[in-house]
Amino acid sequence: MVAPFVALLTAIALAPLFFAGWWGRHFCKLTLGLAAVTLAYYLGALHAYQRVLQVASEYVSFICLVGSLFVVSGGIHITVKGEATPAANALFLFIGALTANLLGTTGASMLLIRPWLRMNKYRLTGHHVVFFIFLISNVGGSLTPVGDPPLFLGYLKGVPFWWVASACWPIWLTGVGVLLAMFFVVDVRNFRRAPRQVREQETAHEQWRFEGLGNLFFLALILGAVFIDHPPFLREALMLAAAAGSYWTTREAVHASNDFNFQPIKEVGILFAGIFTTMMPALDWLQANAGQLGQPTPALFFWGSGALSSVLDNAPTYLSFLSAEVGAFVPPDVAAAIVGYIKAHGASLAAAAGDPHAAEICQAIGGLQAHDPGALSSGPLSAEGIQVSLLLSQPLYAQCLKAISIGSVFFGANTYIGNGPNFMVKAIADQQKAHTPTFLGYVFKYTLPYMLPMLAVVWWLFFRR
Repeated sequence: MVAPFVALLTAIALAPLFFAGWWGRHFCKLTLGLAAVTLAYYLGALHAYQRVLQVASEYVSFICLVGSLFVVSGGIHITVKGEATPAANALFLFIGALTANLLGTTGASMLLIRPWLRMNKYRLTGHHVVFFIFLISNVGGSLTPVGDPPLFLGYLKGVPFWWVASACWPIWLTGVGVLLAMFFVVDVRNFRRAPRQVREQETAHEQWRFEGLGNLFFLALILGAVFIDHPPFLREALMLAAAAGSYWTTREAVHASNDFNFQPIKEVGILFAGIFTTMMPALDWLQANAGQLGQPTPALFFWGSGALSSVLDNAPTYLSFLSAEVGAFVPPDVAAAIVGYIKAHGASLAAAAGDPHAAEICQAIGGLQAHDPGALSSGPLSAEGIQVSLLLSQPLYAQCLKAISIGSVFFGANTYIGNGPNFMVKAIADQQKAHTPTFLGYVFKYTLPYMLPMLAVVWWLFFRR
């Protein structure tokens, strides 16, 4: 049953290259047809109605977030003053990588891709689009739960909000620094090849200009809605309301300046409906077998979660590997016993001396006090929160959690389907007539020579032991 997912990935990779016209006319039918095969199996053969509803809910949340950010950012027009030199471009990408932690990779990508394309319009090539995806749509957003969906899911599972930033900032700085250095070298070569009159045209007559700033209110509404869990679908309703408010209050001239239309989000919505559906068997297999793939080590979690995040949506991949780590290191009965102890005795360790799980109780309470001191007093703890606390209290386990977090976010840049913003950036760049690489061209021309060495450096410095 993994075959429909493999077929869909193969079609996304090869059809635009060899059958571009056919793919443009029929990708919707093929995508939804393959999804129907998987749905028929889950509903008709397995009667797994709850599983299908769970995936449908995840897809609705995903497309509401991505779609609302797309609409709102399409109502903000930014014009950049000055020549797009390699140094200016590198600074733009660095600021964008920082911004991704505040607005999310989707929000930052949708806000910044149009000014990025405009400021490089006279010498725009594939590397401008791809390094934007590397740095702003993926790697940059690895410091906060707002930055990328996998980290937000970890936050919902009990990982403290600021833990990723405090634990992973050296890794973030390394990844961003290596990619920026590579980009600068490539962009200098491109810049020097451009005729002087072309270089002098690079936004030479532009002025700093910001239009549609009223949409910042709708953007804040979307980001605030991310943290709403109850009642069900209130979060998605607020996002859709923000998108509608933005669309109807934005002046038509601003939309025209951004060449705004709904075609990119339509393509993303259809393709990811197929991906979310057909990847269910692959994720279910991973959930059941990830713990048996080998001796759990940071390197295994880094490369394992990363490799699958390259071709699966990185959010469910993160959850699967987090479950695998919890299953390998923290048995559920131990977590339940600790929850019972804390309910009875609070943070006091006086009664732990005779308890069969005394060591784990001390570690869990110590982990909560160190990383999330408010959790003990804010209400009843869940078994998931205790499991995460035990992971954070042990250096090896915490290192594995860092490996899953970084692997899921960084490797999402390896293909167009590794993370939601990637396809949207490509679709917008295609509309602007940028020379975006094909699926295979992206992998062979950019991922292997640039992303893979950076990932190897990160592994060597932080996860090889």
